[in-house]
Amino acid sequence: MPVDAAEIPRSLVSTHRARLKILDQRKLPETVSYLDCSELSEVISAIKNLAVRGAPAIGLAAAYGLVLGLDDCVDELARIRIELRDRGQALIAARPTAVNLSWAVEQMLDFAATKEAALGEPGWRDRLYQQARKLFEADRAACRAIGIAGAALIKDKPSILTHCNAGSLAVSEFGTALAPIYQAQADGLPVQVWVDETRPVLQGARLTAYELMAHGVPCRLITDNMAAHVMSKGWVDLVLVGADRVARNGDAANKIGTLGVAILAKHYGIPFYVACPWSTIDLETPMGAEITIEERAGDEVRQIQGIWTAPRDVPVFNPAFDVTPAGLIAGFITERGILSPNALSKHAPEARYG
Repeated sequence: MPVDAAEIPRSLVSTHRARLKILDQRKLPETVSYLDCSELSEVISAIKNLAVRGAPAIGLAAAYGLVLGLDDCVDELARIRIELRDRGQALIAARPTAVNLSWAVEQMLDFAATKEAALGEPGWRDRLYQQARKLFEADRAACRAIGIAGAALIKDKPSILTHCNAGSLAVSEFGTALAPIYQAQADGLPVQVWVDETRPVLQGARLTAYELMAHGVPCRLITDNMAAHVMSKGWVDLVLVGADRVARNGDAANKIGTLGVAILAKHYGIPFYVACPWSTIDLETPMGAEITIEERAGDEVRQIQGIWTAPRDVPVFNPAFDVTPAGLIAGFITERGILSPNALSKHAPEARYG
C-alpha cells in the first residue's frame, strides 16, 4: 500500500526556476511559513540558519539554489562556467558535514558540463532547472524505496526509538528513518515511536513529533536523557536514525547524541539501523574520523527557543554532529535494500541520481 504524504508541509516547493519556497523549520510546529527565495544568497542563508535542514533537503535546496538569479548571467560559455563554479563553492561552504550538499552541487555541475546542458545556448537555464527537478524526484523515489525496505524490520519490532528528524521535513517527501514507520503503518502493521527531543535545537520534539502526529502514528516524546531508562524497561525493539554522511567503512555522522543512543542500544541488545539514500554514503571518505564536524554558535545551547537557560557568558562546546562507529550499526536501509556496514564499499558509486 502506498504511503500517504499526510498533512505535512513540504520542505521545498519549486514551480519555476526563478523562485524557491523554503519551509522555515525554525518556526515549527507552531507556525507554517515559507521563505520566498529568488537569489542564491537567500538559499545559503536558509541552509546556514537551519531554516532548511536534513541532509537530503539541504542538497535539494542547493540544486535549486544554483539556478536562482541566473537571468543576470550573460549567455557566454566561459562566464557561465565561472558563475556556476563560484555558486557551487559558496553553497558547499554553507555547512560542512552533510555530504548531500556537495553531492547535489556536483551533480548539477557535472550535468552543466555535458552536451545535453548546452550552456550558453537558448534554454540553458531551464535545462539546469529541470536537472534540479530530476534530483528532487529521484529523492522521492529513494525515500519510498527506503520505506519499503525498512518496513520489513518493523513487523517483529514495532516499538521504535528515533533521534533527531529524518522524516518528510528532512527530504523531498516521506523521509528516511521515518519512511519505514510510515510504510509499516500504511501496511497495517502495529507501530509506536519513542521520540528523543534532540537537544539543543529540539528537532525531535518540534519536528518528528509533529510529523508522526500528523500521520496518526502513536508516539511519545522523551528527553534525550530518558532513552537509557526506556530501553532498560524493554520498551524499545529497534532504533532508527538518519545520517548526514556515511564513510566508506560504515561509520556514520548524524545529529549530536546519536552516538550515545547507539552505545545504549548495543548495551541492551537493541538493533540500531541507519536509514539514508545512497547519496549520503561517501565512499571517498575512508572512516568517520575524517568527517568534518560542524560546530555551531554557543547560544543554541545557552538558550531554548530564544529563552536564556544558562549564564550568558558561560563557555559552550556545541558540535552539531557525532560519529557512530560501524561496529554499533546493524545495517543501512537504502534504496538499494538493507546493507551491512562492511558491504558499502562493494557497491558501485555510479548509481547516483540524475
